[in-house]
Amino acid sequence: FLILFINLLIENAAEEPRVLCIIQDTTNSKTVNERLTVNLPASTSLSKLHEDVAHKAGYMIGTFDLAWGNISEMTPLDQSSAITLSESGFEAGKRNFLQLTDRDGEQPQMASDESGTADSSGLDDSSQERFIGPLPRESTGGCSNDYSSPSYSYSSILNKSETGYVGLVNQAMTCYLNSLLQTLFMTPEFRNALYNWEFEESEEDQVSSIPYQLQRLFVLLQTSKKRAIETTDVTRSFGWDSSEAWQQHDVQELCRVMFDALEQKWKLTEQADLINQLYQGKLKDYVRCLECGNESWRNDTYLDIPLVIRPFGASQVYGSVEEALQAFVQPETLDGANQYFCERCKKKCDARKGLRFLHFPYLLTLQLKRFDFDYTTMHRIKLNDRMTFPDELDMSPFMDVEDEKSPQTESCTDSGAENEGSCHSDQMSNDFATDDCVDEGICLDSTGSNSLTFELFSVMVHSGSAAGGHYYACIKSFTDGQWYSFNDQHVSKISLEDIRKTYGGSTGSRGYYSSAFASSTNAYMLIYRLKDPSRNTKYLDPEDFPEHIKYLVQKEKESEEQEKRQREIERNTCKIKLFCLHPGKMMTMIENKLEVHKDKTLREATQMAYKLLELEGVVPLDCCRLVKYDEFHEYLELSYEDDEDTPMGMLLGGVKTSYMFDLLLETRRPEQVFQPYRPGEVMVKVHVVDLKNDTIVPPVSVRAFLNQSIAEFKQLIAQATGLCAETMRVVLERCYNDLRLLFVPNKTLKAEGFFRSNKIFVESSDSPDQQLPFTDSHLWKLLDRHGNTIRLMVLLPEQLPGTLFNRTAGQKAAGGSDGSFEGSKAARKPVEAILEESTEKLKSLSYQQQQQGSSNSDSQKSSDTSDFEHIESPTQELDSGSSASAAADNRELEDRIQAAAAGGSAGPASDPDNQYAGEERSDSEVHNDRSTSSVDSDILSSSHSSDTLCNADSGPIQLANGLDSHSITSSRRSKAHEGKKETWDTAEEDSGTDSEYDDNGKSKASSTPFMYFRVSEPRNQGEASGDAQKCIIVHVDKRITLAAFKQNMEPFVGVGSSQFKVFRVYANNQEFESVRLNETLSSFSDDNKITIRLGRALKKGEYRVKVYQLLVNEAEPCKFLVDTVFAKGMTVRQSKEELLPQVKEQCKLDLSIDRFRLRKKTWKNPGTVFLDYHVYEEDINISSNWEVFLEVLDEPEKMKSMSQLAVLTRRWSPTHMKLEAFREVVLESSSVEELKEKLCEISGIPLENLEFAKGRGTFPCDISVLEIHQDLDWNPKVSTLNVWPLYICDDGAVVFYRDSTEELMDMSEDERSVLIKKESSRLLKTGHRVSYSPRKEKALKIYLDGGPAKDSAQD
Repeated sequence: FLILFINLLIENAAEEPRVLCIIQDTTNSKTVNERLTVNLPASTSLSKLHEDVAHKAGYMIGTFDLAWGNISEMTPLDQSSAITLSESGFEAGKRNFLQLTDRDGEQPQMASDESGTADSSGLDDSSQERFIGPLPRESTGGCSNDYSSPSYSYSSILNKSETGYVGLVNQAMTCYLNSLLQTLFMTPEFRNALYNWEFEESEEDQVSSIPYQLQRLFVLLQTSKKRAIETTDVTRSFGWDSSEAWQQHDVQELCRVMFDALEQKWKLTEQADLINQLYQGKLKDYVRCLECGNESWRNDTYLDIPLVIRPFGASQVYGSVEEALQAFVQPETLDGANQYFCERCKKKCDARKGLRFLHFPYLLTLQLKRFDFDYTTMHRIKLNDRMTFPDELDMSPFMDVEDEKSPQTESCTDSGAENEGSCHSDQMSNDFATDDCVDEGICLDSTGSNSLTFELFSVMVHSGSAAGGHYYACIKSFTDGQWYSFNDQHVSKISLEDIRKTYGGSTGSRGYYSSAFASSTNAYMLIYRLKDPSRNTKYLDPEDFPEHIKYLVQKEKESEEQEKRQREIERNTCKIKLFCLHPGKMMTMIENKLEVHKDKTLREATQMAYKLLELEGVVPLDCCRLVKYDEFHEYLELSYEDDEDTPMGMLLGGVKTSYMFDLLLETRRPEQVFQPYRPGEVMVKVHVVDLKNDTIVPPVSVRAFLNQSIAEFKQLIAQATGLCAETMRVVLERCYNDLRLLFVPNKTLKAEGFFRSNKIFVESSDSPDQQLPFTDSHLWKLLDRHGNTIRLMVLLPEQLPGTLFNRTAGQKAAGGSDGSFEGSKAARKPVEAILEESTEKLKSLSYQQQQQGSSNSDSQKSSDTSDFEHIESPTQELDSGSSASAAADNRELEDRIQAAAAGGSAGPASDPDNQYAGEERSDSEVHNDRSTSSVDSDILSSSHSSDTLCNADSGPIQLANGLDSHSITSSRRSKAHEGKKETWDTAEEDSGTDSEYDDNGKSKASSTPFMYFRVSEPRNQGEASGDAQKCIIVHVDKRITLAAFKQNMEPFVGVGSSQFKVFRVYANNQEFESVRLNETLSSFSDDNKITIRLGRALKKGEYRVKVYQLLVNEAEPCKFLVDTVFAKGMTVRQSKEELLPQVKEQCKLDLSIDRFRLRKKTWKNPGTVFLDYHVYEEDINISSNWEVFLEVLDEPEKMKSMSQLAVLTRRWSPTHMKLEAFREVVLESSSVEELKEKLCEISGIPLENLEFAKGRGTFPCDISVLEIHQDLDWNPKVSTLNVWPLYICDDGAVVFYRDSTEELMDMSEDERSVLIKKESSRLLKTGHRVSYSPRKEKALKIYLDGGPAKDSAQD
């Protein structure tokens, strides 16, 4: 029996699904590329998962976190939870990716198990090759990535418990700052002096106090338990904003600027001279006459010594720091032309000039000048050559042992303003101090008892190029003599071998280009400390801290604990979407976010949601409950009965970054009872259809089970709606245009295609309609109309007197006495009054028109329209008499509207195809906006797109009686539909009407299939602003064509469909004209906006054209003039004749037809000149949204043939640094010789001295006068213009020319500076790049007053 029992357990365990977890350890650089795998039963708890991972990784429980690895915002899993893996979102049979991360910013503690489960190899410094180069970080802030060398290996990253040190977080590109701060922190004398300074709160704000923020940072570096801390408070005290974090600077420059700022802040304190005491040295700059021995000298101070790696012009580099120091103090002989004028000899003599060290600082800073300028490529470069430096540096060999100050010395000066003129000032720091203070350095003139041996303790390393890179620091601790790498937030142990790898260079010979193949990671700054036991100090221990530092330590510890508690709260807080159909906001669905602690009960969470949604005073708390909700399907998944005291963490499945469901705060009336929602139920929205009134009422929600039969489902609906189940017809709408009649009683809901959320229509009238096939029934037609009807907001134009339609109305009135009477009678009322009186009449007329058209529409179906356009009206058929009467009434109403629009004014008859006298200009005319297209490309196709297929609820619910209530799903999908990206088609055939429409936009067919069209009561837009434009709401079947839509809009616009244009308005208020009359409105959705503008619509073969004036010698050469229409078969001269009155009226340009030309426009470039006899579509390709240039001529047209070539030329005068105006040259061929001859004619330059070059870029090919002389390809060696490198094959090319004998103007620096500013201003205005003015790096500044002053001019 025991064996059977064990076998049974094994079989059960084998049947249980298992969860495969793949864990990435991100706490250690060596393990970040490794993966741990655990395969556990799905019933395993989260706490057991943490135990298994800890055992496998060798960490102690509770010192690390596990989080989902495929989610950017990682929320740790609850390691004490008893929830199973399956309940926590783990998927059985699939790979579940997790990340092992630090807990509270501290690295995991290694288990004390001696068996070696932990990775102890990283603790053995000798076991593997190490490199202290840059470590991979989550964000390098734009630094270069080629820092590491293949021969280097990264050292392991030790946590603080093993290194004892804390890293600094890189804000973005602040690695240079982190390196310097860690070096200063590891300098005992600087750290202790900073601790001894006490902040006076009454004198300065803590936020802007640089010493205080440094002091606080050092305290955190010494006492914090975190692996890395932020430096934002320090940079904020510098006066920097967030943009400074993205500026990388030189670490030596930062050191100087920071020391200056500290000296300013420490004035009148004990630390006033700290920087000079620690870092300042003194040297002598001298010149000695070699004839009389007279010496002139002065004393200079320095904070660092810059050491040249490669002397200027030399091919060899200095191989060591000692060599560079020797070269630094090596004197040079002034002889020949460089002789020195000796005041004693009163003549020029040979002399010796050099530097001599007088004092060395306690902390000696050496800067290796790795950044240089290559005059061959004219770019900054980095010298990666090898330069060694010793661990201990003896400075005594660099002491000048020549005779001491002799009586022959004539003059001497201390450092001050004069030191700016030192011959070696380019090698020295700019931070010179006066010699008034007591020097604490080492005097070289002493008896020699002082040691001059310095020990290396900091190496600041740069990795990258001159364009950018990464800094980190290698620092030796004076406590244990161990070297550490401080690489932003990573701190690791390193060895002396790692330090030697920062020498740079390669093992080969040191040639001029050797650094190009060397490692880019090398030492940049070295800091040595004098070996003097009497002065060398140790770091202050926490028990020896001054009282104000102890107080600061306690304060920071409390702050850190509070932050830790807050993080713990955040880690245990469930954040989930919360919805509510708010009773106080007309049952509008509102959304919020509920943040609740996992230990809070459901009752407490309900109270929080109640207050969050502001339901107090609207509905009692006991009438609210939280339920599980699916927003996408609008499905109520589960109600939590008897779970009021259950913790939210258990109900929601733990704390997660995101949940696969939401919560809904459901409300009820006091007399109602909450319905229980159980898993497995589906929600059904039931719409009751009234066939008598053609209405569909708002939905009623019913819940059912998928295994219920249709007969049982009908009984359920009957209980909810009160309808009769025996005569009930149920129609399921699965998606757009997919209506299914459920007529099999025994079929289940699942078999019929029901899902979590469903929509059905029910009808229970005992009418003959039930006997008809479903697709022929009135029910199907009503539902089909409901599913395809959309609501559009249509903005009508203002009805201005004197339009073409008014004159046409006068013609109709004159045609008969009845028409005249009606016209004059209607003129007494405005159009608005007639529209309001006749709204209901128009509705009935539209149905009657349908009956007329439906009688013979079957035989004349258009092949381009969809099948849905041939639907009969759901209303009853009218007899022929009533149809005729309706037509007469329609004509009568139209005449009244026309007469009212005419306003009683009479005028002569005119051609209806002419433009209006007072026609509105298009958007492109008013705003000169290229983005306004004349083609409505949004109406793509009569077939329904995939986006439209699911928009089942986009139509109004009650169409006949004017109700347009929408479900929540409908409004959401409409918003989503509005946000989708539209595409625009500008094909040539789209520009005009299609073949099935006549010249007036009317259908050539004898009848048009009826499409639902209804207009709501009009309302005014913009009354407050005085711009009263009428806006009407149109309910229309989106399968209607644009032509039919325009015909239906005629009574409301007041003119024929060919006399107004339709523009679709997008979210950004851009308008695009709709011109494709055969396309449907299928791309429109609810609440889309349409603007109607008066103006003749395009006919077949017509194209809307934008005309711009070409002004070749103006600052803005392209100026919009008019929007006009060109037709296929029209000649260029005919189009010019039509343009003349338009530009005269609209642009005040009085032109002669022979004194202007039209030419091709490509972006801003002028192209082919169009000749008068050219024909559009035959000689000139024309398309929708076409653009042309109109160019005014000073003389009659010279272009007579297409074989000619028009070139725009411009003379460059180097002597005057000036470009002359453009002049056009017309060539008979593409010969370079002819071009030169023409240029000689107009300029007078001898042919042998003339040089030319083609302009670059877009017209007018602007170029700086400082660049044109050398940057263009002058005098190309070609014989024809249509070959490389010219490729001048079309009119409009720009050619510069010059006289080769002219010399460039000789300018002073001031004149050149003025010209640079002038050219910069000119080219920036035209939008051209000023390439001769390179981008200046942002200067590194520390603001002592809290921040930089805003430059309004710059802004």
